[in-house]
Amino acid sequence: MHVSRVLVIGGSGFVGRHLIAALVASGLEVTVPTRRLERAKPLQLLPTVNVIEADPSAPDTLTRLAIGHDAVVNLAGVLHSRRGRPDERGPHDYGPDFARAHVEVAQAAVAACRAAGVRRLVHMSALGAARDAPSEYQRSKGVGEEAVLAADDLASTVFRPSVIFGPDDRFLNLFADLAAALPVLPLACPQARFQPVYIGDVVRAFQTALGMPQAAGHRYDLCGPKAYTLRELVEYVCDVSGRRPIIIGLGDVMSSLQARLMEFSPVPLMTRDNLRSMQVANVCPAGSDALPFGLVPTPLEAAAPSWLAPVRPRDRYLKMRWRARR
Repeated sequence: MHVSRVLVIGGSGFVGRHLIAALVASGLEVTVPTRRLERAKPLQLLPTVNVIEADPSAPDTLTRLAIGHDAVVNLAGVLHSRRGRPDERGPHDYGPDFARAHVEVAQAAVAACRAAGVRRLVHMSALGAARDAPSEYQRSKGVGEEAVLAADDLASTVFRPSVIFGPDDRFLNLFADLAAALPVLPLACPQARFQPVYIGDVVRAFQTALGMPQAAGHRYDLCGPKAYTLRELVEYVCDVSGRRPIIIGLGDVMSSLQARLMEFSPVPLMTRDNLRSMQVANVCPAGSDALPFGLVPTPLEAAAPSWLAPVRPRDRYLKMRWRARR
């Protein structure tokens, strides 16, 4: 399956930035619609990337943009949603932001592929996504991935990653920042389980699937080689970064109270819907491969120290020289 031009929805986010850089490095042309050009500034510097200011959820926008492309990649997603009025909620009771990003954009991507004659569609869902999942996030993701896989006339592939980590993630780095700022770190749901997958492995899976006809019509989980509790992950981040806060695991009542209070911040770090997501272990099924296509997952311990470990003075000097091109 030859692919030379790709439309990437949600390309200005964490996964999008890494995937687009890899696609460009392999010689592909990439179109990226974004509601705010400012968010996609780093992508505009890449040689074969065309960033267009457009709302992917607006009627017919994706159809117009998809014309002339060989594949569409949908990475659109949000972690939080306003609760919304009852008439704004989806049929499975999720907020309007989840409905728009996870369901409506997925449906629009399917419609755009059909109207523009694009057969290849690769879609980002999430591990644990299902119509009957406990959280709004997971339910809306589940409805979105069903819409993609139900399009039998398209060569669609769905990926369901566990939490993704990388140099500029908002997961491990968030806990590193909190550990640096707080002497005491109250931790909600400390026994929640994750199987973190490295961003480089997620990118390799997407790149492989784009050129692999056999991947069409399939749904793949993406995980790292090892599962951890949230407390183990935070303790690891603190150890590697050289921070020593006191970590206090919170029970169910205090976890819910902490999440409720955090919902009032301009950019919530945690919500009660996040807590509901953590009720389900975010790990790959026992006995299944962590990654498809024979890819070997990268251990957390092999990658994370490269950006979490304290930087020595000599390393800072070398980085300054590199930035100055000296």
